[in-house]
Amino acid sequence: MLVAVFAVKAQSPVQDTTKKANKEQVSSTDTITIAMVGDMMLGTNYPSRQLPANDGKNLFDHVGDILRSATITVGNCEGAMGEKGKCTKGTGKYSYAFRMPSSYARLFKDAGFDFLSLANNHSNDFGTEGIKETMRLLDSLHIKYAGVKGLCRKAFLKQKGITYGFCAFGHNGYTYTHQNVETVKEILHELRDSCDILIVSFHGGAEGKDKTHLPEGTEIFLGEDRGNLRSFAHMCIDEGADIVFGHGPHVCRAMEVYKGHLVAYSLGNFCTPAGISVSGISGYSPVLVARIDRNGKLIDGRIHSFIQAFGKGPQPDLDNKVAQFIRSLTKSDFKNPHIKIEDDGSFVPVE
Repeated sequence: MLVAVFAVKAQSPVQDTTKKANKEQVSSTDTITIAMVGDMMLGTNYPSRQLPANDGKNLFDHVGDILRSATITVGNCEGAMGEKGKCTKGTGKYSYAFRMPSSYARLFKDAGFDFLSLANNHSNDFGTEGIKETMRLLDSLHIKYAGVKGLCRKAFLKQKGITYGFCAFGHNGYTYTHQNVETVKEILHELRDSCDILIVSFHGGAEGKDKTHLPEGTEIFLGEDRGNLRSFAHMCIDEGADIVFGHGPHVCRAMEVYKGHLVAYSLGNFCTPAGISVSGISGYSPVLVARIDRNGKLIDGRIHSFIQAFGKGPQPDLDNKVAQFIRSLTKSDFKNPHIKIEDDGSFVPVE
C-alpha cells in the first residue's frame, strides 16, 4: 500500500445547518437518533465503467426514509469520487481501485448523509488529487468528512443548539490510524472539548466471509496490522466518545454496549452494487439506528435489515435475517454484551 504525504489543509469549523425538510429537528430536550451504515461504493468509472442503472438514482429507494429521518446519518465512503487523479493501485489478485463519478456525490446528499468516513483503504486509490476532488465535492454539498492524514483530521456539525463532532480512523499510512493511540487520544480530546455528541468511525479488521467473529487481540490480514478493535473501541469511549461504529471486513460483526455507549464492530457492505461481492452474508446491509440521550448514552434502537443484490442498492430483508445474524454474533463473541437484541432487530441496553 502506498503511503502518501499531503500538505495540511484543515477542515473549516464553520458548519452547515441546512437539513432536508424531513430531517428531525432537535430541541434542547429531545433525544437524538443516529443512523449508521457500513461501506458505500456506488459504482466505479475505473478501470471500466461498472455503474448502476439510472445513474444510481434508485440505489437508496428502500432505505432513504430511514436515513433521512435520523437526526444524524453517517457511513463510510469506500473510494474516491470524481474523474481526477492517477490510479495508485497495482494489478495483483487483491488489488482493487474504486472511483465514483462526480455526479454520485449528490446521491449521498439526497439520501440524507451528514458525515462520511474517508479513513479506508480505497480513499487513496487515485492519490492526493483524487482525495482532494472527493473533499471538494463533499464540501459543495455540505457533507462532513474526516480521516485522511494532513487533510481532514476532524469535523463538526451544529444544529439546533447541539454540536456534533466526528472523527474517522483506518489502518493505512495515509489515514489517521487506530493503531496510533497517542494521536487517537489527541483527536478525541480536541473534539470532546468542542462538541456535545462525539461519533467515532473506524475501518479495521480482517476481510472475508470467514471473518465475522470479533477476535481478542490484534488482527493481521495479508500481512497488515488491522487493529485490536475491542481495545480501540473501549479506549475511544473511555476518552469521551459517545458512539463507535466500524466497517472494513465486508461482513457484519457483533455489537455491544460499553459503559452505556453503543459500539458496532462492523456494519458490513451497505451499498456496493458493483466491484465488491454481495453474495451470501457479504450482501447483508444493515441500517443501525440508535436513540441516545443528550449525554450520548444509549436509550434503545433497531437494526433495520436489508440485503443487497448485484447492481442494486439495499433491498428489504423481510425475514430479518440480518438482524438475527448480528444478534447471534453478539451472543457468541461476548460473555455479556450489555445489549439485548430482539428478533425484529430492536435493541436496548441491559446490565
